[in-house]
Amino acid sequence: MSLRYTKIKKHPNIFLRLFGVTPVQFEQIIEKLTPLWEKEVLGKYKRPGRDFKLDLEDMVLMLLLYYRSYMTQMTVGFFFNVDDSRVCRLIRRLEPLLAKIMAIPKDRSLTQDDVALLIDATEQPIERPKKGQKAFYSGKKKRHTVKTEIRATLKGRITHVSKTRPGSVHDFALHKKEPPLPPGARAYVDLGYQGLDKIHKQTEVPYKKPKGGELDKDEKLYNRALSRIRIKIENVLAEIKRFRILSDRYRNKGRRYNVKFKIIAGIVNLKNGFAAA
Repeated sequence: MSLRYTKIKKHPNIFLRLFGVTPVQFEQIIEKLTPLWEKEVLGKYKRPGRDFKLDLEDMVLMLLLYYRSYMTQMTVGFFFNVDDSRVCRLIRRLEPLLAKIMAIPKDRSLTQDDVALLIDATEQPIERPKKGQKAFYSGKKKRHTVKTEIRATLKGRITHVSKTRPGSVHDFALHKKEPPLPPGARAYVDLGYQGLDKIHKQTEVPYKKPKGGELDKDEKLYNRALSRIRIKIENVLAEIKRFRILSDRYRNKGRRYNVKFKIIAGIVNLKNGFAAA
């Protein structure tokens, strides 16, 4: 028996656990994806002898299950009664289209919600590269990694996903390669962003414990208050990493890693009540 949308949507709790979205949220994704799929894929010439074998809903379910569980493509294909090569081809077709409808908007204007931004970077282990291993080796994680920065509002809406960089790049160095913060925005960061307050005055950075010394009472209170504010972005990162393709050791080729990250960031926004692009 194959896994199909028409059957699994009748079990919303299982649906959420397997695919990371509710049936209602999934239907919102399909509603936006369908016209793009018909125009970009079905509207173009398709060579005879090869069809998709699955409905669009089932193809997107397959991709979400792969993102959520990060099991092998052969295992995912078994659940949908297709071979692993077809799983690979369908994912490659769907990702660019999903990126168009789920991507974080690139509007740089400052909205009322953006007067305060939470900024943090996350690292993910990868397979050891065949070339350029030194650039990807993270002394912090003691393994080869890639690093991505996200920015979010105090309400938890992701407003920006950076380009993915090698793990040896420092958080602040990664930040400086991205578009600057809106002039009127206040930034809340961790100790990885020391020095940001010099180029963006409205930056809240925690006090660093001096070598051989201690923080005074006021500095500890400030750090504690800042942590209470920044916990929101830690929760957002935790939601992103529930999709195990972004938390387990990454096995795929790196060229589409950032596309996957942006799709999942868009899904997290959708889950938290923020409309996709």
